[in-house]
Amino acid sequence: MQNNNSPLATTRCGNTEFRWGERTYIMGVLNLSPDSFSGDGLSDTEAVAQKANRFVREGADIIDIGGESTRPGSQPISTDEELKRVIPAIERLAAELSVPISIDTYKSAVASRAVAAGARMLNDIWGLKQDPKLAEIAAEAGVPIILTSNQRDKPCNDIMAEVLTSLKRSISLAREAGVPEQNIIIDPGIGFGKSLKQNLEIIRRLAELKSLSSPILLGTSRKSVIGLVLDLPPDQRLEGTAATVAIGIANGADIVRVHDVREMMRVCRMSDAILGRK
Repeated sequence: MQNNNSPLATTRCGNTEFRWGERTYIMGVLNLSPDSFSGDGLSDTEAVAQKANRFVREGADIIDIGGESTRPGSQPISTDEELKRVIPAIERLAAELSVPISIDTYKSAVASRAVAAGARMLNDIWGLKQDPKLAEIAAEAGVPIILTSNQRDKPCNDIMAEVLTSLKRSISLAREAGVPEQNIIIDPGIGFGKSLKQNLEIIRRLAELKSLSSPILLGTSRKSVIGLVLDLPPDQRLEGTAATVAIGIANGADIVRVHDVREMMRVCRMSDAILGRK
């Protein structure tokens, strides 16, 4: 593991290079599940393409496609249903977009088909806990993988210690499968079994994850931590999201996963300017 004061190695994703530390990168969220917590689920491929192209115009560096809702209490769907939702969209977007596509899945069968269809990043909300074969797919395809710390199966008291331990384990699994260091991205997993207090603590102490020497993705957009603080529904959490994004960037986030690309691109640019980035 490299010294955490050293610059992070550049990550290549499709034809895009992520030069960590130069600026904050933006991942635009495209939900293809009808029960998305944020209320933005899409089912029509044409609507997906229109939204993805708008996101790129607004400043998205990568598009993250998910076919299964990850909201608390949501019902899992079959692999076949997930494939039916995401593969046509990935094939369409891979042919149209100038930015890479990420597949948000914890199933290796979906990840494999998604990569074949044109996805160039894997986003695993379980950090290889559910299906370690995702790491093998990332290694074989030479694509980056996002590893998330998920506490839904194991509530804990010392949240930062647990997140660090969880991510270290996920990183080890990825490396053992042959994923190179520059292709591992970590996500502390805002939400995902954590309390309001714990989520706020993670954002406040995000810089501690720099000890893992991997780029940090922060996904706070429209999440319940904002709703609980402001007592607002998902479609009214823009300003709350902006606050978490700005503070997250100040504390070390390298990439932010958002639903409102245009507005969060402005927050990122302003935050980067204050921090002396490009």
